[in-house]
Amino acid sequence: MSGSSRIGGSGSALNASIVRSSIPSAVDAMVLNIRRLISEGKLGVGDSLPTERELCDRFQASRNTVREAMRIMKAYGIVSVRPKVGAIIVDDRMERALDLFSFDTLDISRRTFNDIQGFRKLIEVGSVDAIFEQMRPDDIAEMRAINDRLRAAGSIPEASEEDFRFHLRLVSILDNRAVCDVYRIMKPVIIRIMERAKQLRDFTGDTYEQHAAVVDALAARDRIRYQYTLQSHLHVGVKTFQDTDTSVPA
Repeated sequence: MSGSSRIGGSGSALNASIVRSSIPSAVDAMVLNIRRLISEGKLGVGDSLPTERELCDRFQASRNTVREAMRIMKAYGIVSVRPKVGAIIVDDRMERALDLFSFDTLDISRRTFNDIQGFRKLIEVGSVDAIFEQMRPDDIAEMRAINDRLRAAGSIPEASEEDFRFHLRLVSILDNRAVCDVYRIMKPVIIRIMERAKQLRDFTGDTYEQHAAVVDALAARDRIRYQYTLQSHLHVGVKTFQDTDTSVPA
């Protein structure tokens, strides 16, 4: 009897712990309340939120809870707190996301190279059918124009910008804003990979030729040549990066 009592008591404690862990904190609950307030009130960018005191009264919360919730909303780029004005709804989420990839000290290892280029292969090479279905003559013309600017670039930063612009223009054929947004978020890392792996002569020589081959394959609607050329192009420079993780193949 005593043994089953102990087991039952232990199970009750465990259940209570699970219940407690599933209950959001006061701050989390306040963030949800503010988000619901924005959604249900059909508030948009530029609209004001209730004052701190009004939020405290409305949701029966402490001032510290409201302030911490607003700090989180601000960190996510959803609100901006301005002196004598209060909390204003903004949309800086993309800027906050871009900050995640903007560290100048970010080290590019071979694993990072493989991860970034592998993701790009999934999009640029793996979406071949959608790209071929949706591309138009103006897509081909614009990619050729970007590639011509790449060949004429006078510095590595200028060349890397054109190199990135070429690939962004390629994925824009998919007409998917989420994909383009992700590329823009990844831009600082992609640029860093390009600049570290190539000299200016590589950009204006080999990279230009590889881009031209990709565009030619698009224009000819040659899927096999497109995939082979682009996949080889995205793998160029891998030996430049140190293999800091032996579990990742070279």
